[in-house]
Amino acid sequence: MIIPDYVGSLAFGLKMGVILPGMDIVAEIIKALSRCNKDGLLGSNDVICITESIVARAQNNYVTVDDIAREIKEKLALSDESKLAVIFPIASRNRFSMILKGLARAVSKGEVIIQLSYPCDEVGNQVIDPDFTERLGKETLTSEDFGDSSFKHPITGVDYIKLYHEIVEAEGARPTLLLSNWAPKALDYKPDGVVAADIHTRESTKKMIMKEFSNCITLDQVCNEGKAYSEWGLLGSNMSSGERLKLAPREGKALVEALRLKIKEVFGHEVQVMIYGDGAYLDPTSGIYELADPRAALAVTDGLDCLREGLKYKYLADHCYHEEQKTAEEIEAILAENVKKKMANDCLEREGTTPRRMEDVLASLADLVSGSADAGTPVVIIKRFLA
Repeated sequence: MIIPDYVGSLAFGLKMGVILPGMDIVAEIIKALSRCNKDGLLGSNDVICITESIVARAQNNYVTVDDIAREIKEKLALSDESKLAVIFPIASRNRFSMILKGLARAVSKGEVIIQLSYPCDEVGNQVIDPDFTERLGKETLTSEDFGDSSFKHPITGVDYIKLYHEIVEAEGARPTLLLSNWAPKALDYKPDGVVAADIHTRESTKKMIMKEFSNCITLDQVCNEGKAYSEWGLLGSNMSSGERLKLAPREGKALVEALRLKIKEVFGHEVQVMIYGDGAYLDPTSGIYELADPRAALAVTDGLDCLREGLKYKYLADHCYHEEQKTAEEIEAILAENVKKKMANDCLEREGTTPRRMEDVLASLADLVSGSADAGTPVVIIKRFLA
């Protein structure tokens, strides 16, 4: 199959068999790409996008709730009777409920103080009805304020305040839940250790905490070493089966470079490769920022470490037509010539083309193509985007 010249950028998912722990992920992807190459669907300047889940599974990159509990106790010097504060976790069964289970197990005879931001978490999941908090008019809300009220997420239908309370209680610890957007508020409860559990704002949260309290770590400092680990720690982890969590892939940079070189060796094509997770986009209907991973692309080859910039074709076309009375053929020639020019970022020809990181744009496109349900296409090929 030859893609005609009149087709611009396109992306398509590649169906593969099930990837299991211990498989050679590079070899499996090369096997799948060989069909594309045979059909003329693989070429130089393509971007090969691999979902993080199959990489982590092939690496057997799993930890257990007990692993988390053990590490938390060691790194924060906690006992079973200690008080642990967990600040700004996101509201998610898949992303945080198993982590919380491990944190609670670390202090199974003590207390877990969970401080949620409100009315939404950092990625836009609603924690509490905004009208309810407005009526109360308080900066900090506690269980006394919640009473018997139920605050179900408008999409998932889950009451995360109730769910997190039940998870802690099931581990034997005493749950204390509060809602406050001031990170150090949980320190009023005199914890023995603190986990700054947010994702994108974790460093600023930790910095605020450590001005008053030194025994604080972030989620990327847990499960970031050992037999199963990720440079991202627990960030980017997902619920697996039983009491297991699948971590984000480890040593992703080495893997994408190895795959790039293997594609060059086997097929003769110079491509770029990325491992992607969540797309970096805000859903306009729900208000949820999809990115629950620490980054949209967890690893990329060097050719993707750049900004995506471009010319404002609409402006150029309108200017040439209305101001210079150019014909369609003349305008097309001007557009083609301007693509080759390097213009200042503040020129009118670039007006409205906000520079974005190439990896974020491509990872978001790949995530939209592959989906997160049953598409069965863990590899996405993006063509004619870079050239």
